[in-house]
Amino acid sequence: MEITSELIDYLQKLGRIRLSEEDREKTMKDLGSIMGYIDKLNELDTSGVEPMSHVFGRTNVVREDQVTNGDMRDKIISNAARKSEETILVPRTFD
Repeated sequence: MEITSELIDYLQKLGRIRLSEEDREKTMKDLGSIMGYIDKLNELDTSGVEPMSHVFGRTNVVREDQVTNGDMRDKIISNAARKSEETILVPRTFD
């Protein structure tokens, strides 16, 4: 991919930034180096490599969900400023 002045203009607009002329030149050079490295990586033969989500052979370690605070409905409703039976009344937001 060629890094052009138009691409830098687009990136400035996208990022809502302004670069000085010196920074524009440096950015063009840096992006060119990055894209060159990506092109070099694309040359590697990865046909025998399985895709992975993490460099270590770990999977998600999760625990079983356990309710620890129990049913607190009555306690919560008792703190409400306005309530009706088993619900909390709140001010209307739409008519």
